Amino acid sequence: MTSVAPHAAVPGERSSARRGRRFDPRSHREPPPAGVSRTAGYFFVAFYVSLLLALGVVPTVYAIYLSLSTPTGLGTSNFVDTFHFFQFAPAFIHIAKFEAIWLVSQTVIVVALVLMVHDLGRRSGGFFRFVYYLPGAMAGAASVVVWLFMFDPHTSPWGFIWHGLHYQLLANTVVPANLPWIFAIMAFWTGAGGWIIVMYGALNNIPDELTEAAEIDGASGFQTAVRIKLPLIRKWIVYMLVLSFAAGSQLFVEPQILGVATVGEISPQWSPNQLAYYMAFNLDRFNQAAAITVDLLVIGLLVAVLLVWRGRLFETE
Repeated sequence: MTSVAPHAAVPGERSSARRGRRFDPRSHREPPPAGVSRTAGYFFVAFYVSLLLALGVVPTVYAIYLSLSTPTGLGTSNFVDTFHFFQFAPAFIHIAKFEAIWLVSQTVIVVALVLMVHDLGRRSGGFFRFVYYLPGAMAGAASVVVWLFMFDPHTSPWGFIWHGLHYQLLANTVVPANLPWIFAIMAFWTGAGGWIIVMYGALNNIPDELTEAAEIDGASGFQTAVRIKLPLIRKWIVYMLVLSFAAGSQLFVEPQILGVATVGEISPQWSPNQLAYYMAFNLDRFNQAAAITVDLLVIGLLVAVLLVWRGRLFETE
């Protein structure tokens, strides 16, 4: 009689049988070798670094070189010439007004909305997060086209508001005094939803023990949001400000398309990026256009350093 070897116990099989489930050896795979995961990490990092060098570092260095290049050698004459250009100061004043309106309104509204959505709970909060995120699907030129209809008193569903303000035509709505507010509304529409998702994720990292302890101590929902949740997401708010300021300083598509749609109602040099484009491709002053882009780079770096320093972004708790 042929003897049958006893069945060898497989690790985890007994516990699986007790739970009434069949043991699946495929669920107990060995982790990949350390060399494989390390190689994959090097590959992804190398891919990112190559894109960063090709699309970020090299163009930046070349722009700096162009901005310092003069017929007699290297110098700062391009910066001086652009500073005295009659549209230089208005362009930077326009973008400063736009940034001030947009950053303040976005920070206040986004933080307020995400705190309210977080208090609604995960089920109902998920629906509102999805609704807030939808406008972000229409960014850039598509968003401008939508807002062209919204700002036209004849086609806008809010036309009665425009008529109440005595705006009869699109040209009456997009007057120069209204442009910073108009572009701030466009930017908020496309960007706020994504930041609400980010902030909501930050709030989910707050331990429940903290909020429960606050409730036991008699704190209201408002007090919990302001005194516990808000300080704990401070770094994410600073992060939002840094990226939003960098994006806002590069405003180009919105005033460019709106200017074409209104047939010259908006200056083609309204923003610094537009001014650089105009000087490069209309006046053939590429070196001075590069100087304007370097000005934007320096301003963005200074503001980022200030926000990171004051917001203690990289400090560990």
